[in-house]
Amino acid sequence: MNGPGSRADRVARVALSWLAEPGHRVVWTLVQQAGAPAVLDRLLAGDIPDRSLRTTVAARAKAGDARQVAEVQLDQAERLGARLVVPADPEWPARVDSLAALELDTGGRINTDTRPPLCFWVRGGLPLGATLDRSVAVVGARASTEYGEHVTLGIAAGLAERGWTVVSGGAFGIDAAAHRGALAVAGATVAVLACGVERPYPASNALLFDRIVEQGLLISEWPLGSEPLRHRFLIRNRVIAAATAGTVVVEAAARSGATQTMSRVLALDRPAMVVPGPVTSAMSVGCHGLLRSHPATRLVTSAADVLEEVGRIGEYLEPPPRGPERTRDRLDEESALILEAFPRRGTVTPEVLAAEARLDLRTVLRRLSLLETAGLVVRTEAGITLARRGG
Repeated sequence: MNGPGSRADRVARVALSWLAEPGHRVVWTLVQQAGAPAVLDRLLAGDIPDRSLRTTVAARAKAGDARQVAEVQLDQAERLGARLVVPADPEWPARVDSLAALELDTGGRINTDTRPPLCFWVRGGLPLGATLDRSVAVVGARASTEYGEHVTLGIAAGLAERGWTVVSGGAFGIDAAAHRGALAVAGATVAVLACGVERPYPASNALLFDRIVEQGLLISEWPLGSEPLRHRFLIRNRVIAAATAGTVVVEAAARSGATQTMSRVLALDRPAMVVPGPVTSAMSVGCHGLLRSHPATRLVTSAADVLEEVGRIGEYLEPPPRGPERTRDRLDEESALILEAFPRRGTVTPEVLAAEARLDLRTVLRRLSLLETAGLVVRTEAGITLARRGG
């Protein structure tokens, strides 16, 4: 059988991902039309009108038999405890299918080949689709600052505590802080890799990746053994943007992968959130540029702010921040004027207060009774004075 989800379909999808980089517009379109096995046959036979793709496949085919490579990969994954997830599987993350319509107004192959993945390699026990269904991406600079990591840890932990999955790229800096924040509160986190899932990069984050496998997921479009080449991180970023309900950029230089990810988020019309930073920090230049250049971006400073953007309407409404309320904050305008007319020390008569507050004496006498009841003023034999501990 060659139908969706069959062994032949899985082998073909792995082989196609090995022959051409994920997101390839022509390959994905042909698979949608004819199915992965038939497209693999055509590509290997050179029966394809796209000259660039023919050249790519021919060059790659010299490195081995694509079907045999795919078979070995599937067997190896089973031994490693990894699995392949394809669109026909129940755990396929349907949100990534929105990449089928992603069009960017900038040139270059990476900005053109933005189509959905053919498959995902997955490590970890959680179901992929359900885990990503309520997820937020938190990304940023590798060369992060203490400020950026502190903010990231708080946002990630806050999201995880409310049942949201934290998604990032597994890199140093903000990415690692996002994963750690979720793990610290026993939450779920997903690292989207630009290499094989059996050799996550960077290697010095190995212990972090082990914890992610135990508590979340490692996922990648690239076959096992794939190297973390520079351009693959840029290809990977479209998945981070599409698989999540929204994306938060915490720190970013003027030109960075985080700002590139945000361009995909904005093009997909997903919540695009930015944490502001010190104006003197080079790691906040990209964040401030996003806020200044894109009206759709929203400034956020906490998990509560993020949840207001990605949650259902009214689900996470937070009261506006305000300081402690004092008794005098509830005063009517005339009572407030009278209170302001009191000298800071000593006593005063109602007649003096009326003159200072520019109110008639009857109004002052009436309001003084209310102020006394509220504990804000005290009557003495010498006159009226402010209460020492008045609100």
